[in-house]
Amino acid sequence: MSRSFGELAAAIDGQQRRSLDEMAEDMLRPMLQEWLDDNLPTLVERLVREEIERVARGPRR
Repeated sequence: MSRSFGELAAAIDGQQRRSLDEMAEDMLRPMLQEWLDDNLPTLVERLVREEIERVARGPRR
């Protein structure tokens, strides 16, 4: 969090000329990567298991 505010302050001071969108993207990327690392394997496993169960039940009559 501190690093992000430091980067924002540096951008405002004119040391970096980037758009707000670029700064937001750079700040959000590590948070998104952490969330994906923490949650994606479990999410994929659950969805695959549900799909296998659905296919194994066969067509509905």
